[in-house]
Amino acid sequence: MRIAVVAPSCRLSEVAAAKVEAIVMARGDADLAIHSQCFLSDGHFAGSNAQRLAALRDVMADATVNAVWFARGGYGSNRIAEAALADLPDAAREKTYLGYSDAGFLLAGFHKAGLCVAHGPMVQDVIRAEGEAAVGRSLDWLVRRDEASLEPDLAGPAMAFNLTVLSSLLGTPLEPDFNGAELLVEDVAEHLYRIDRSMFHLARSASVARVRAIRLGRISDVPDNDPVWNGDAEAIVRDWCNRAGIRFGGSADIGHDACNRVVPFPLAAS
Repeated sequence: MRIAVVAPSCRLSEVAAAKVEAIVMARGDADLAIHSQCFLSDGHFAGSNAQRLAALRDVMADATVNAVWFARGGYGSNRIAEAALADLPDAAREKTYLGYSDAGFLLAGFHKAGLCVAHGPMVQDVIRAEGEAAVGRSLDWLVRRDEASLEPDLAGPAMAFNLTVLSSLLGTPLEPDFNGAELLVEDVAEHLYRIDRSMFHLARSASVARVRAIRLGRISDVPDNDPVWNGDAEAIVRDWCNRAGIRFGGSADIGHDACNRVVPFPLAAS
C-alpha cells in the first residue's frame, strides 16, 4: 500500500516525519510518501493556499496512491476544501482519506462527494506521549482495516468531528448528510462557554437533527472560565441534546490525544 502525506493546514515537523517514516519502514507493510509541501511555511500555514491545494490535488490524482493521510491539524484546510473537490479526477475516488481536527473540513466535504474518509490520528500525533501507538492505530486501519483501531462502541453509521470545526462548517457547501448517523464530537483548548455556543449551533441545525445520536469524546485542556462556568462539558451536551430532542449516546473514545480512535464515515453516494 502506498500512503501519501500532505499538510492542508499547518506545517509538519521534520521530527514527526522522521519518526513516522521509521515506524513505517520497520513495519514493512506500506510505502510512505511525504509530500515536500508538508515542510513549507507561509506564516501560520504549510505553504500558501495555492501550494497546499496543489499538493492535495497532486496526491488525489496520483493513481499509485492508495490512501491520503493528513499530516496534522491546526487551521487552514477550509480555505482550500471546496477547490479540492472541483472536477475530481477518477483516481481520487479510489483512495481513503484519514485525519481529524481541522481536517474535518475535508472529511465533511470529501464524504459529501462520495469519497472514503475516516477520522483518526495523524502523522504529527507521533510526538505526543505514547504517540507511536496512535499512528500505529491509523496505519493498522489504513493497511489492513484492523477493527481493533476503531472506536469500540460503534454500532452502525457514524461520523466524528472536532466540535468547533463542525459548528463552523454547518450551512456551508461542505456540510455532509448526517441522516441516521451517530455523531461523535470532541474538542480541545476551548472555554466551556464556547462549547455551549457550538452545541447551540449544532442542536438548532436541521441537518444535525437527523442524527441517530450524539456522543461526546474528550473535551481537553479547557481554560478556566471567568466567571466560573457551572457544570461540565457533558452537562452542556446533554442539555442541548435534550432541548433538540436528540438522543445523547454517552461517551466516545476520541479526542486530541494519543488514545484517539478511528471512526470510518459511512459510504455516501456522490
